[in-house]
Amino acid sequence: MRHLTTKDGLLTMTSAVALIAASMTIAAPARADEAAAKKWIDSEFQPSTLSKDDQMKEMQWFIKAAQPFKGMEINVVSETLTTHEYESRTLAKAFEEITGIKVKHDIIQEGDVVEKIQTQMQSGKNVYDGWINDSDFIGTHFRYGQAVDLTDWMAKDAKDVTDPMLDINDFIGKSFTTAPNGHLYQLPDQQFANLYWFRYDWFTNPDYKAKFKAKYGYDLGVPVNWSAYEDIADFFTNDIKEINGVKVYGHMDYGKKDPSLGWRFTDAWLSMAGNGDKGLPNGLPVDEWGIRMEGCRPVGSSVERGGDVNGPAAVYSIVKYLDWMKKYAPPQAQGMTFSESGPVPSQGNIAQQIFWYTAFTADMVKPGLPVMNADGTPKWRMAPSPHGSYWKEGMKLGYQDVGSATLLKSTPVDRRKAAWLYLQFIVSKTVSAKKSHVGLTFIRESDIWDKSFTERAPKLGGLIEFYRSPARVQWTPTGNNVPDYPKLAQLWWQNIGDASSGAKTPQAAMDSLAAAQDSVMERLEKSGVQGACGPKLNKKETAEYWFAKSAKDGTIAPQRKLANEKPKGETVDYDTLIKSWPASPPKRAEAK
Repeated sequence: MRHLTTKDGLLTMTSAVALIAASMTIAAPARADEAAAKKWIDSEFQPSTLSKDDQMKEMQWFIKAAQPFKGMEINVVSETLTTHEYESRTLAKAFEEITGIKVKHDIIQEGDVVEKIQTQMQSGKNVYDGWINDSDFIGTHFRYGQAVDLTDWMAKDAKDVTDPMLDINDFIGKSFTTAPNGHLYQLPDQQFANLYWFRYDWFTNPDYKAKFKAKYGYDLGVPVNWSAYEDIADFFTNDIKEINGVKVYGHMDYGKKDPSLGWRFTDAWLSMAGNGDKGLPNGLPVDEWGIRMEGCRPVGSSVERGGDVNGPAAVYSIVKYLDWMKKYAPPQAQGMTFSESGPVPSQGNIAQQIFWYTAFTADMVKPGLPVMNADGTPKWRMAPSPHGSYWKEGMKLGYQDVGSATLLKSTPVDRRKAAWLYLQFIVSKTVSAKKSHVGLTFIRESDIWDKSFTERAPKLGGLIEFYRSPARVQWTPTGNNVPDYPKLAQLWWQNIGDASSGAKTPQAAMDSLAAAQDSVMERLEKSGVQGACGPKLNKKETAEYWFAKSAKDGTIAPQRKLANEKPKGETVDYDTLIKSWPASPPKRAEAK
């Protein structure tokens, strides 16, 4: 309304001039919105891969598209992560000031997000208008028919509220949120990988290097296989023992029977060991959950049905997990949960961790930590994870968490459209900097190669180098083989927890998990609720039948037990590895 302040004394003007004033009154809110957009672009949305002019063009589109929904208040939810906290606290406010749509963006625990989305899917009652939930749900979402098919949505009903600058092909997680029908069901909003973490300063210590080489016959370096990881864990725990008077450990993990123990394994631990088949983003016909799929139908997870969740590779992965924690981790690790174990490496007495989420990066680079140098560079690095003895080239090698924007059909269309605008806004090119990616998560190829990250790379311990590397594609979320993520995921911590506590042997625990997964899928099959892509279990056969079939078909899973599960250790020099990766972006990103 500031455009009318100089006109307050001119109310006696002619009707023609009055009409002009009236037209200015109508246009004023848009100008006010543009002023808000300019404020945010100048103060918050920098640095950016876009020019400020292009940022303003995108915001002008949002202003216009949001006009029908001005004054509406929408409800959105996501799990408790630094990135989402920033969205809730800062970007929701920016969106409201720029578009006039109010957003209540709730931040709750991951398990609560799962519970609430299940409630809406089962009841049909609108709990939230927009969701940011894991792409691990992709198999669930496309089978139940409750989630909006975003490919169709953007092309048809939501064409008027789909950002023309939304470049789907620039999203590095696009393949993770695409169903077997080739359609997109979720839009990536953040992602982070589960990598190998190690003390670079210790690994480059000449004395330690000489002692390791003398004992094991190969160089101390980034482990390529689990044999080397185990040797390094033993070396620091039992040979080095203390550094600067502090007891050190060659490994860190967690083992409490708690829901977070499930993530420890569904987050691709079995794939690292070599469970499942070749294929990216997930193995086919058998994935890293050990679930076999034929066409789009899951047909079993136990070896007797052609799956691999209780096969030799999976059991080997559990045996190694338990052995390493018992022999090489701090004694308290056994009783820790995910959140309790996360900060331990930053305390300075852990040599390496095979299963480390890059979401911890921001907390690991804080000044003054024992693992930080005085100049602000880390004493540690992250690198690709080592693989187990059953792993073969062409398999996935680890997990990426991909929190993704999701819409449900049970949300009224007008609220769904308004939520879609907000969800696009928080992933838009204009705000993609998110203050240089709060929480250090990435969603776009073009962001990863931005000069601001080239400048920050030396202080982020290899994070940027990894995301720019060809290795990145081997780290993927749960995929399409899993027909009901909420029902199946909860089985993991309950069953593997029995192995962790010592109540069952690794083989017995995985046998129980396989039977439990097959039981859930059998119920889904009988209900028919998932239609033509729902489970249809294979009849039971002997393990030998499936071993022979995979050999005949030229696939891998299930594999027979190896005669030697500990081949010779193999390492690679970290600096040599980094230099072998491309130093410039792919052509497509370069052209942007």
